[in-house]
Amino acid sequence: MRNMNDLVRQAGVMQNKIAKMQQEMAERTVEASSGGGMVKVVATCKQDIVSITIDPKALEGGDVEMLQDLVLTAVNEAVRIGRATMDREVSAITGGIKLPGII
Repeated sequence: MRNMNDLVRQAGVMQNKIAKMQQEMAERTVEASSGGGMVKVVATCKQDIVSITIDPKALEGGDVEMLQDLVLTAVNEAVRIGRATMDREVSAITGGIKLPGII
């Protein structure tokens, strides 16, 4: 019975750590850019876009499709970096065990 109590206690501790980490990830930001820095995107590790900055030089050529591609690339990279950061943090807490519904 003691082992079961220890297991339940450890699960509670892990749950608290994960909840705290999720709150921190909602506030931690990552940045990605494309086009040599012409488009920059800041996102949280919870994959919310915080800002998009476009260098006015990116508009000079008038190539809307290129600008759209640059924005899309930077957004996808920011989301990827945020997700990878979140995955690393969860893995550090869970010892690499995948827990459904955590991220």
